[in-house]
Amino acid sequence: MDTGSERFRTSSPDETRELGRALGALLEPGDLVALTGDLGSGKTVMIQGIARGLGFDGYVSSPSFVIVNEYDGRAPIYHVDLYRVEGADSLHDIGYRELFFGDGVALVEWADRAPELLPAERLEVRIGMTGRDGRVLAIEARGVRAAAVLGRLAAEN
Repeated sequence: MDTGSERFRTSSPDETRELGRALGALLEPGDLVALTGDLGSGKTVMIQGIARGLGFDGYVSSPSFVIVNEYDGRAPIYHVDLYRVEGADSLHDIGYRELFFGDGVALVEWADRAPELLPAERLEVRIGMTGRDGRVLAIEARGVRAAAVLGRLAAEN
């Protein structure tokens, strides 16, 4: 169920982080944000901001080799990086159902590597580069809850 989309532009990593912080402040347990974009497009930078908005004040790095990092915020934050994942079958071993459908907020980089495992209700963030530091973030809401979050984000930004 597609229920709307918005485009945001940022001109620096700090602005991308700030948009992420604003989004994170709106997220609740059970939400999933699926991020896609080229290597170096800013997925991890966006997640750094989202984690801040969820109340985590520590260091956030991409879990490319370990696949999942967990952070403590208002809800558990599951930062999942599917870059090195061979396919959906390999995610059964990491307990993806508990991460994607559990009591925390799941933030999934390279989500296009296993789209069939994602919940129907989610926010999809596609990040495109417009120069060295410029970004266009196309956010699409899938589902009623995601649409409400996106509507609030758009109204506040």
